[in-house]
Amino acid sequence: MTDQQENLAKLYKNIANVIVGKKESVILALVTLLCRGHLLIEDAPGLGKTMLARALAKSLNIDFKRVQCTPDLLPSDITGVSIYNQKSSVFEFIKGPVFTSIFLADEINRTTPRTQSSLLESMGEFQVTVDGKTYPLPDIFMVIATQNPIEYHGTFPLPEAQLDRFFMRISMGYPSLDDEVKIMQMQVDHHPIEDLKPVMLADSITQLQKAVANIHVEPSVHRYIAEIVKSTRDHADLSLGASPRGAIALMKAAQAMAMISGQNYVDPQFIKKVVVPVLAHRVKLKSQSQVTGKSAENILKSILEQVSVPLAAA
Repeated sequence: MTDQQENLAKLYKNIANVIVGKKESVILALVTLLCRGHLLIEDAPGLGKTMLARALAKSLNIDFKRVQCTPDLLPSDITGVSIYNQKSSVFEFIKGPVFTSIFLADEINRTTPRTQSSLLESMGEFQVTVDGKTYPLPDIFMVIATQNPIEYHGTFPLPEAQLDRFFMRISMGYPSLDDEVKIMQMQVDHHPIEDLKPVMLADSITQLQKAVANIHVEPSVHRYIAEIVKSTRDHADLSLGASPRGAIALMKAAQAMAMISGQNYVDPQFIKKVVVPVLAHRVKLKSQSQVTGKSAENILKSILEQVSVPLAAA
């Protein structure tokens, strides 16, 4: 086991002390962090979405801030505001909660499109511009947004441009019977998040983020990714295919999966593991396809069956 793999295994184990029985969700969250991406968690209330964000921040001992999204939330409530100082006779910028390492936008679809769009610059360029002045965000910066896919009353669905900014979309899902019993036993006196200790320094994550880019990707694997993405644009059931940003995200996610697995090259199997969380929210079904019960997840799985796997890397 390499040092990188050992550190990531230690980080995973620490988070798993709080997030029970959700190995895939925790690993995908780590993949997103390693790729300097942003995570959209879409699931019913009470399944650990907020706890995953808090456990990740506490395990790395980095700043964490949460904003509860509501219809009256303003962009300045996220980015910050300039206030006139009467003593100095100048405007002073008061930073908003987005100036942190992990920013949790809870129930993001409950706030207005105007406020949702205030995150676009920070998510895409890791900076915030207010009153014509640009402020950099921390070296480690990750937006984790949650939304409830069941309730639609009083919500504002994220537009495609905003969805495309999220590196992955995942669901936590209900725990198994045994895991639910364990969760109850763990919380008899207090929540295990209160006992969680840091296991890695922020600098170590920064180094791992840089190392992900050095994971080798064969030209044939690049073409494999491009063919998968192109198939989403040509598919009869899709009105919108994945963007080039989606192709790049797919490549980076596979590189991070390779690092977690202790390999220094991308195997096509890693791509197959991340296709759905990386691309499902970037494609849009045609109306008639939705009526017939088809889903983006199933369409992507069928595309994987049709696109030839590179023989040299298979």
